[in-house]
Amino acid sequence: MTGSRGAEAQAAPLQGIKVIEFTHMVMGPTAGVILGDLGADVIKVEPLKGDNTRRLKGSGAGYFPMYNRNKRSIALDLKHPGGKAVAQRLVHSADIVLENFRPGTMAKLGLDYESLSAEHPGLIFCSLKGFLSGPYENRVALDEVTQMMGGLAYMTGLPDRPLRAGSSVIDITGGMFGVIAILSALHQRRETGQGSHVTSALFETTAFLVGQHMAQQAVSGEPPPPMSVRQSAWAVYDIFELNSGDRLFVGIVSDTLWQRFCEEFELSDWAADEALASNAGRVAARDSLLPAIRELFAPMTLPTLSERLDRAGLPFSPINTPGDLFDDPHLTASGGLLPIHLTEGEQAGTEAALPRLPVEFGEHKPALHKDLPAVGAHSLEVLRELGLEDNELESLAAAGVIGS
Repeated sequence: MTGSRGAEAQAAPLQGIKVIEFTHMVMGPTAGVILGDLGADVIKVEPLKGDNTRRLKGSGAGYFPMYNRNKRSIALDLKHPGGKAVAQRLVHSADIVLENFRPGTMAKLGLDYESLSAEHPGLIFCSLKGFLSGPYENRVALDEVTQMMGGLAYMTGLPDRPLRAGSSVIDITGGMFGVIAILSALHQRRETGQGSHVTSALFETTAFLVGQHMAQQAVSGEPPPPMSVRQSAWAVYDIFELNSGDRLFVGIVSDTLWQRFCEEFELSDWAADEALASNAGRVAARDSLLPAIRELFAPMTLPTLSERLDRAGLPFSPINTPGDLFDDPHLTASGGLLPIHLTEGEQAGTEAALPRLPVEFGEHKPALHKDLPAVGAHSLEVLRELGLEDNELESLAAAGVIGS
């Protein structure tokens, strides 16, 4: 294949895979948007009034626009017998089901894996939950709950003030683990013809992320302190403030980088000092080394210092806000942001550039196939694809089963 359509296909390896998504908030929609970005046909089943996530304010205002592109929306009353029948028909046409309802909800609707797989043995059913099987499995969880339970909030905050990470990192990563399980199940189905029920969970995701700190305690014999007061493994691994008020992080994490740093900033005495030649020696000298580096950096402008650090090949970064990424030179030049048209909120109808799925297939990136859907925007289209006639659709609409 050649041209733009060929490039799009190369970055859409899941074309031909159909997904029915019964999810809301972040974890489930994250799994759905990843599959959609990779080319799957993701059909989001929403209540007649739409996913409540559409109406969130404050820190939740970005949930829907970030995690629901590349999906079609069908509005369906799952409490109505006709709605359940439509949902079951949808599922039987699909490869994958995503759900993140409370434990037991899908079974009450007759949409659980056991009920569906009897007639659709190739179905891959992904549940996105608070906990995997075990004593906690029926408990309700949130991203923030499991950050507290799993020690991530402790590691993020100050010793006496646990602090939620500054993103829905557990919801998002949990959704990613769900996709990993789904892709594994797809491969297995190719070999066996059988689908499976896979589950990803917030608590176990948190445990996996803090596993490095558990291993640190196992190795050192000491409980790890929060990252905010940790003893860094490297002497120069800190934020430096310039006289201009700008700040940037610099990390010198190897002896080679130390020599490059000394060469770029003409620090021949430091370069020749054998006591500073090793990281251990520099850590021992940290109390005198860091003030001297702060004094060296302070008079420089951010552009000048950034240029020199880049030339020396040192890891560095200005201290940005999420809003700075809208104009980031790398993201804007490389197509790392996708133009999305907002459907809800005060800015409805306007365009926002939001991060693309952070992968490449050769030279190609996953594309925007479908903009954010309005509630039920694809109800009639999806149901006609299932073979429903116009008179059936009219009856379902009149009965309040579907919305469009």
